[in-house]
Amino acid sequence: MVSPVTVVKSEGPKLVPFFKATCVYFVLWLPTSSPSWFSALIKCLPIFCLWVFLLAHGFSFLGAHSSARKILAGLIFSALGDAFLIWQEQGYFVHGLLMFAITHILYSSAFGMKPLNMRAGLVIAGVSSLSYLLLYPYLSGPFTYLVAVYIGLIGFMGWRAIAGLQLANDLWTWTKLSACLGAVLFMVSDLTIAVNKFCFPVPHSRAIIMATYYAAQMLIALSAVECQDVEVARKKRT
Repeated sequence: MVSPVTVVKSEGPKLVPFFKATCVYFVLWLPTSSPSWFSALIKCLPIFCLWVFLLAHGFSFLGAHSSARKILAGLIFSALGDAFLIWQEQGYFVHGLLMFAITHILYSSAFGMKPLNMRAGLVIAGVSSLSYLLLYPYLSGPFTYLVAVYIGLIGFMGWRAIAGLQLANDLWTWTKLSACLGAVLFMVSDLTIAVNKFCFPVPHSRAIIMATYYAAQMLIALSAVECQDVEVARKKRT
């Protein structure tokens, strides 16, 4: 397993633009009541930086690892979803929902189906069911089934990320832990969005949603670079 120190030294500098862009978003804190292309740019900027983070590992790396390509594609659809949600009050919420649904499908495919880990799947299925039961009384029209499908997709993504983390058998890497934490934070962010939009106002909802969302996307992007870091560590030992 690659040491955390090696990870920080190799990946930290590539993430500096992401951290700066995230700080810009929170410092400017543009009002959501006045959507504009500038506010969309500021919101999407950290995700653009994660595109650059993955591209910085080289096209040969992306060409050799389908999981990294799928995560990059997921980040592209995430940026589209972020842009649509800027204008959610103007009727673009469903468009954003669709973009993030595609993102979760891509992430699920990137994480793969091995190991299966049915226990984790049952836990996530229970949490997803409880989340939907909480939201159901407040849903109406097409959102009744759209939210159900979305919860199913993000729950499946969370299951595949968590399933890869086998702590009991010491069969884990820092990137699998990164994917697991990223998926959990993504679910927290989206559940906060749903409760705040459909049920009742959540105190400091925007800060909670965006902080967990940016952290989730960063951790998931980090999970794509394991293969390269393992190769670097192997070369250092030889």
